[in-house]
Amino acid sequence: MNELSAIRYEVKKSRFYAYLYEIKGPEDMADITADVRRKYRNADHICSAVRFIDGQGALREEWKNDGEVGRPGMALLEILRSKECDRHMLVIARVFGGIKLGPGNVTRAFRAAGNGVFEEFQNGF
Repeated sequence: MNELSAIRYEVKKSRFYAYLYEIKGPEDMADITADVRRKYRNADHICSAVRFIDGQGALREEWKNDGEVGRPGMALLEILRSKECDRHMLVIARVFGGIKLGPGNVTRAFRAAGNGVFEEFQNGF
C-alpha cells in the first residue's frame, strides 16, 4: 500500500480526514482501515471504497458506510469510478462536531472530502 494523498475537510464542526491509497490487493484494505482507526480513535465513522483487479483479472468494487447515515461509501466508490481507478482505496474518518448534518449533507461532505483528496494528489501532495 502507498499513501498518495491526505486532507482535512470541515463541515459544521465535523472534521473529515480523507486518504487516498494505491493498493496491491484486497489484503491491504484491512490494514489501511485499522491504521486510520488508530490515527483517529475518536472518529465516529470510517467510510471507505475500493476498486482493484482480483487474481482472476476481474475488477472488484467494495464500499462501507460504517454505520454512517446516507450512503457515503457509495459516493466514494463513484469517485473512484469517475477517476477510472483500478487499484485504489479512499478512506475517510469523520469526527462528529456536535451538529447533525442529515443523510444528504453527510453524503455531500464525504463526496467533497473524497474529491478534495484527489485534487490534492493532482496538485502534488
